[in-house]
Parts: sequence; C-alpha cells; structure tokens
Amino acid sequence: MAENTNDLTNQESNSSPEIQQKNVELKPETISKKDIMLAWLRFYFVNEIPHSFDRYIAPSLLWGLIPILNKLYKDPTELKAAYQRHLLFFNTQLSWGGGILTGIIASLEQTRAQEVYEKQPISISDDLIYNTKAGLMGALAGIGDSIDSGTIQYIFIAIALPWAKQGSAMGAIFPFVAFSVYQVLIGWYFANTGFKLGRRAATEVVGGTKMKSLIEGLSILGLYMMGIIAASYVKVSSTLKWTLSGKKFELQSIIDGILPGLLPLLVVAGVYFYFVKRGLKVTRALIGLTVILGVLAAIGIL
Repeated sequence: MAENTNDLTNQESNSSPEIQQKNVELKPETISKKDIMLAWLRFYFVNEIPHSFDRYIAPSLLWGLIPILNKLYKDPTELKAAYQRHLLFFNTQLSWGGGILTGIIASLEQTRAQEVYEKQPISISDDLIYNTKAGLMGALAGIGDSIDSGTIQYIFIAIALPWAKQGSAMGAIFPFVAFSVYQVLIGWYFANTGFKLGRRAATEVVGGTKMKSLIEGLSILGLYMMGIIAASYVKVSSTLKWTLSGKKFELQSIIDGILPGLLPLLVVAGVYFYFVKRGLKVTRALIGLTVILGVLAAIGIL
C-alpha cells in the first residue's frame, strides 16, 4: 500500500511541470498601447472593405481586433468563440464610434480572457460585449457624423478653397489629406481612452464637460466657416437701378450700405430652409434655384 502511495505521489510530481507549462502557455498576454494602436489602424484601413448587408462593418472590427484576440486567447476553442461574437451586426462612424469601441471591446476582452484563464465566473458575457457595442454604436455615430462630416471636413475645405480658386492642386489634395490625418489621430486617441476607461469611456467622451465644450466650440467654428464660405464664394448681386426726382439709385449700393453680403445670405438661407421643410432633395433645389434666379435676372432685378 505504501508503494502504491509513493507511485501516485511520484506521478503527480512528474506531471506537475507539464501542467504548469500548459497553464503558462494558455495565459493571456499583456495588451500594450502598441497593440491598441495596431488594432485601430487595422480597423481604419479596412473600414468599408468587407461591408455586407447582414453584418455591415463587423468584419472590419474583427480584423482590427484579431492581433489582440490572438494574444488573449491561447485556447483554440475560446479564440474561435471570440471571432464568432464579433461577426454579429455592427455599424458606426469611423473615428468617434470606431475608435472608442475598439478600445472598449479590447478592454472587455482582456478582462474576460483573464477570467477564463483563472476559471472564475464569467462576468463579461457575450451578451454584455455585444450589447455594449449595440448600445453605443448609434449614439457615437451621430456625434461623429455631425462633428467630422458636418464640421471638420468643411473647415479643411474652406481653408483650401482659395488655393482651388487659384488653380492649385493643393486645393483638392489638402482637404483629403488633412481630414484623413485628423481621423487617424483622433481615432487613436479615442481607442486609447476606451481601453483605459473601459465602458466608462463613452460617458467621459459624450458626457464629459471638456468634451461638451469642445463639441460646442467646433460647432460654432463650423458655422463661422460656413458663413465665410457663403459670403466669399456665393456671388449674387442686383443690377436694379432707377431714377427718382432726378437722383439715381442702385439697389445693390443700398443693400451694401445696410448689410454687405445680404443677397448671398438670403440665397443660402432659402436653400437651407427648403432642405429643412422638404428634405435633402438636392436636384430639385438646384433646378428650383436656377429657375428663380433666371427669372429675377430676366426681369432686371439680379
């Protein structure tokens, strides 16, 4: 009996190094800032490439996360499951939504991988990961579209318009390059913020006082730039002249004395209110504006 006991003890002691080695091999690796940057850049460059009707850009996010998932899950079964849960429907704006969610999901997956390795109860479930994406992707997309597409890109266009007017190629190149660099940098910042703060990142970005002030400032700047564009590049003037009691009057001179640029402002405001009332029907707006301006020019008002 003593010999059997010794044999079992010897077997356990002989196998323990193999078990320990296996545990070490399955241990998740540490995720670094470099990993987060790589994940964001991968997502950025393939954002719309695997776009599909049923998944939208979910494969893009998965492609971005693959290096991180490979470092976290050494068990092929767990790695396969991680790939599968990131192929469900996903769609958001590139830098604000994509950047923040890349970081948040990396943070959640890191916590889950550690729980799996330590055989703890799984608090970061598949539903929690997907619901986090589903709950934030729409809200972040709305903010990102209004700031990036509705403000930032037009600031770059306004800066480049004088170069384009002079025939310089920089007028076409600068907005594209500047906007791309801006999106890479701000997306990288958001990805790092999302990874450090986890699910709290969205609250910090969307609800934080500093970010609210930044968004408000960018909105004001965008409106200011739109005003500059309207005043500088929308050319509408009146040719109407008349004589009263032997004195000549010019409508354009009178308008300039009251508010220079009033006619271009009225045209832009008219198009804006048309879009508000009738929707973004660009072709109808262009045809209608052409007809109205043509009639006013024919009768000598413009």
